[in-house]
Amino acid sequence: MDMDLIRECEAKAQAWLSSPHYDEQTKAEIREMLDNDDKTALVDAFYQSLEFGTGGLRGIMGAGTNRMNKYIVGMATQGFANYILKAFPGRTDLSVVVCHDCRNNGRMFAETVANIFSANGIKVYLFESLRPTPEVSFAIRHLHAQAGVNVTASHNPKEYNGYKAYWEDGAQVLAPHDKGIIDEVNKVRIEDVKFEPNRDLIEIIGGEVDFDYMTAVKEAMIDQDVILRQKDLNIVYSAMHGTGRVIVPLCLRSWGFQNIHVVPEQMVVDGNFPTVVSPNPENAEAMTLGMKLGTKLGADLVVATDPDADRLAIVCRDGKGEWMIINGNQTTMMFCYYIIKNKIALGQLKPTDFLVKTIVTTEVIAKMAEKNNIELRDCYTGFKWIAREIAISEGKQKYIGGGEESFGFLPFDKVRDKDAPASICLICEIAAWARDNGMTLYDLLMQIYLEYGFSYEHTINIVRPGKTGADEIKAMMENLRTNRPKEIAGSKVVLARDFKTLKKFDADGNESDIDMPATSNVLQYFCEDGTKISVRPSGTEPKIKFYLEVKDTMGCANCYGACLERAKAKVDEIRKSLDI
Repeated sequence: MDMDLIRECEAKAQAWLSSPHYDEQTKAEIREMLDNDDKTALVDAFYQSLEFGTGGLRGIMGAGTNRMNKYIVGMATQGFANYILKAFPGRTDLSVVVCHDCRNNGRMFAETVANIFSANGIKVYLFESLRPTPEVSFAIRHLHAQAGVNVTASHNPKEYNGYKAYWEDGAQVLAPHDKGIIDEVNKVRIEDVKFEPNRDLIEIIGGEVDFDYMTAVKEAMIDQDVILRQKDLNIVYSAMHGTGRVIVPLCLRSWGFQNIHVVPEQMVVDGNFPTVVSPNPENAEAMTLGMKLGTKLGADLVVATDPDADRLAIVCRDGKGEWMIINGNQTTMMFCYYIIKNKIALGQLKPTDFLVKTIVTTEVIAKMAEKNNIELRDCYTGFKWIAREIAISEGKQKYIGGGEESFGFLPFDKVRDKDAPASICLICEIAAWARDNGMTLYDLLMQIYLEYGFSYEHTINIVRPGKTGADEIKAMMENLRTNRPKEIAGSKVVLARDFKTLKKFDADGNESDIDMPATSNVLQYFCEDGTKISVRPSGTEPKIKFYLEVKDTMGCANCYGACLERAKAKVDEIRKSLDI
């Protein structure tokens, strides 16, 4: 390990030890790292400052500049408060919404955030206890607040916590506010933070916002009649130890569903997530208990939310009656297919309506939109970009749905982040409609493939923790950027896109511009055989993601298995071709 780096980290650690602004528990943790002959933990905790990025903070909890703790949260909040005061000069009615999910230290961090905002003269609406991320987004708009913070690390492992920063539109911050907040946060020193609260400026909120949010969620409903006909749809739900535990069953009942069962072990609020390896609905093991209960009860489908209830998971029965997890791309396909088909059938679709997907999400949705003459917008990964599309068309065009491959969807515009409670209600409506038409969700998926072509999507996550991992990920991106592949797995690359430079290249290397609102460190390759590959370092975790999409023709519903096998073999060829 680099001795200069170790000395630099030791100096930062000593500065914390000598400062009166850090408590004894923090200092004891630092001394332990300093006394350890293995300096890996020390370096990881101090080699950099946990970056306040465009979405806020996310990191492993503990002492150090590169960790989530009340001091890093405090400096971030002081900088955020400074920016709000600059952005709304002269305003005496400024307010923010603050909440947290089920994670360890969540309440402490949320109260720290609330205290600091109030100490800076900003009114705080602090939720009484844990609430879903989409409800926080809703509350900001509903209460006419100027900003908001939700303390959550979403679906990350239990060691993590995070801090999502929102602006007055209810979306996570975008330009110019993101850079402005980051600049203010970077100026803050620990001695600048106003930790002592003004209690008169902190208002506790809860049930009244829950009711208004649930009322708004009903706007995502398309066909109440089909729900009433299939009100006994057998639904199993898991809260994954998190924030959906109360609101999701209530929302489902408000839509008219009457046969709802919950996974009792996962209704317990617990930041250690004792029943799962990781509380991520993308991981099949997290759905094990739900499927077990679903089998026992003969359920039609099993649904789950991640800890902050912005992502959802759906499990349905396949052609053999066995449980099958619907992946994020398939989920978004189903939503878009149903929204289009049934809004047309009910005369609800207008020429100005539009859908949104992210650039790494399946191109099947583009085929759906094209066939039905519906505007589809492509945006960057992250619902703040979907929210931007809603905002720029507000009052002129109506947003009818949008999603991304990472198990997130937003079916209405009262919320400006991915919304699992609303999406779960809508997928249950879709299951009800399918059953009303003699189908399961699996049958519906096969119908989509038959109509629009088979597509298989596979994400490869290469995890590289710590500073050495960050350097390795950076080198991988640079290598792909400077040595663009000419062919992948035997198929010619006909289009390459570099969203960092906003340039695209055809098969002959001819260069042209990409029209996007900002740059992003994403590379994409489109091949002659329909293969699409997107490469993107995660903004919240120490990993680089490869999103693979391969195509095939599916002649009949029974051909799905053969298409799947060919697609998986193709993925293996792609991995070898890209050496991943």
